[in-house]
Amino acid sequence: MSLTIEKEKDISFSFEYEALAEQVVEFAIEHEGFPYNAEVNLTLTDDEGIREYNRTYRGIDTPTDVLSFPLISYEKAGEFLGLEQDYQDNFNPDTGEIMLGDIVISAERVKAQAVSYGHSERREFAFLIVHSMLHLFGYDHETGEEAAAMEAKQDEILNALRIFRTEEKILM
Repeated sequence: MSLTIEKEKDISFSFEYEALAEQVVEFAIEHEGFPYNAEVNLTLTDDEGIREYNRTYRGIDTPTDVLSFPLISYEKAGEFLGLEQDYQDNFNPDTGEIMLGDIVISAERVKAQAVSYGHSERREFAFLIVHSMLHLFGYDHETGEEAAAMEAKQDEILNALRIFRTEEKILM
């Protein structure tokens, strides 16, 4: 698994965000049973930077917390059969890894939402990566049923990683 992290702005968190990002991406890949070595790109920016991505790629002129840019479309979310046939061009010839896609996170949103939701920046950062990884695996939240399935997967992964909403649980 390869994770490339690009920092568009000076990013500072109270935790080792690069190590956490790698741990979360790797665990999400394993948890979902993704059968290939994968390559993921993570860009960290600020609200203005993510606003520009949102405006350019989604036509929405506001900042958001995270954007996902999957490079693979799935018949059904979380079903990975046949990717080597349908997505031959997505395999990096130098590494043999399949390029899953890109994640863009606003560090400003991580900080603000952690305060707003009453949990740590670490938890918010991990949550946004898990959320985005699930999008890279074909999950979505357009309908109530899709949202419930995606939320259950998010909770399952974060709980397995022992990344909880409250600090008290982290210390247990």
